[in-house]
Amino acid sequence: MSTKTLNVPEISCGHCKSSIEGAVSPLDGVDKVEVHIEERTVDLDYDGSNTTFDSIVAAIEEQGYDVPDQS
Repeated sequence: MSTKTLNVPEISCGHCKSSIEGAVSPLDGVDKVEVHIEERTVDLDYDGSNTTFDSIVAAIEEQGYDVPDQS
């Protein structure tokens, strides 16, 4: 299981939270996704053998949110 926190500066409201959580949570291998509006972060627990980090980022970006380089 991998744990990661993403910075997503465009998060600003409950719609952002619902949109991101709704796009990421159904992905195979995602155990937890939690959006923190005030911190503008997304906490993830996922199984890297079932989904890739890049596919999670892509799901967030498909909702219209930029995910800056997380290196």
